[in-house]
Amino acid sequence: MKNLSSILKRNRILILIMSLFFLSGCNSDPFTEAENNGPDATPLKADTNSRIVTLQKSPISVMYVEVNNNDIREVGKYKLSNGQQLFDVAIIFAANINYNTTTQKAYLHFNDQVTNVLTNSSTYIKPLQDKGIKVMLSVLGNHQGAGFANFPSQAAAQAFAQELADAVNTYGLDGIDFDDEYAEYGNNSTSQPNASSFVYLVTALRDLLPDKIISFYNIGPSASNLSYNGVTVGSKVDFAWNPYYGTYSAPNIPGLVKSQLGAAAVDVTATSSSTATNFATKTKTDGYGVYLCYNLTSNNIASYISSATNALYGYTTTYDSGTTTPPVADIVSGATYTLVSAVNNSSVLDVASSGTTNGTKVQLWGSNNSNAQKWVITSLNNGYYKLQPVNASTKALDDSGSGTADGTQQVIWSYAGSSNQQWKITSVGNGYFTLSPACAPNSCLDVNQSATADGTKIQIWTANGSSAQKWKLIKL
Repeated sequence: MKNLSSILKRNRILILIMSLFFLSGCNSDPFTEAENNGPDATPLKADTNSRIVTLQKSPISVMYVEVNNNDIREVGKYKLSNGQQLFDVAIIFAANINYNTTTQKAYLHFNDQVTNVLTNSSTYIKPLQDKGIKVMLSVLGNHQGAGFANFPSQAAAQAFAQELADAVNTYGLDGIDFDDEYAEYGNNSTSQPNASSFVYLVTALRDLLPDKIISFYNIGPSASNLSYNGVTVGSKVDFAWNPYYGTYSAPNIPGLVKSQLGAAAVDVTATSSSTATNFATKTKTDGYGVYLCYNLTSNNIASYISSATNALYGYTTTYDSGTTTPPVADIVSGATYTLVSAVNNSSVLDVASSGTTNGTKVQLWGSNNSNAQKWVITSLNNGYYKLQPVNASTKALDDSGSGTADGTQQVIWSYAGSSNQQWKITSVGNGYFTLSPACAPNSCLDVNQSATADGTKIQIWTANGSSAQKWKLIKL
């Protein structure tokens, strides 16, 4: 070790001399950087340590959540038996890198479910952060040819990095996770992966987000292009982990040390409890810094994972069974709901006199459990839903005449799939949602004058955030 230390010291002196030489007399490439950290090095780099020092444990536990189907707040329900949060990092899975065929540029895309989580950060993100859990956004390919490994220029990579940084800053996130899957390089006449692209991207993102976490799901062409012009991806990211669930294999990322790597990859819906425990034991014994989990649902997995957490931390796991209001992503397509108005939390969306004919008015009425107050909500797979009353199953909630004016009466009408029968459902926090027809996207389903009397008109009105426009969806 003494000889190795002497060599490293001499190398640093030589690098310093060379750096001074280039600064004084050469036009060097500003993208060139010397690296000395090998994968077996033990200390964290100072800047890396400052970003992750607030993480709660060693090793850290990371959980990916498919927000298209599940509530990310479930991450916060798990604690060790000593009262400490189990998961240190929750990852929103996933945003996408898409491709604009007109501009021929990659861009950051959020589907409706991811949009819902991000735009309602006070409901879905901040409660986790208040518990000390870091919340990150994973970015994934989307079959369009755009990926992290085929930016045509450094400027293009920097532009995409700016979009990522803007998202982190806008929604109060703690970092970005890269997952180079499903890009389908070559689609839409895009180029194949190149050696510089991913290095350019993470370098630009690190410059833009010096205090945020960057992680890498070690897969895809980006995993084969980890160094360019003397700069390594490992010098820019904080963590990298094994992407193959049910296996134990640490990625080799030059520039990262063991405390920044995850060898274990556990799908909590598919990997056996004994395997998860074995991986936990090996993670601890081998000195790796990450224990990676995926696919958390609303099912209580405390008993499943307790043996693993006992191996990792010396404590079993507990689960807070308190309910969380399901986000839009958790609306069960085809299920039946009652829509309760926030004006008094006892009156509901009702088909007048249980009518079944086209044009029957929709009104507010005290809850009585009749079929006229039950609505089948079905996803149209385009970000919108149709709402059909159980008492008239061929009809649908309809914005009369595709009206856009404040006060337009809402009715039921034979379902035809038109834009006045397609409704965007958006969480507004505290368990409430707004409903906006596709034909009038800036308006919401509204209780006239916030009245509470039976028979009060249901209309659309320009969005204003009032209780008259907030509805609680109760699954029957």
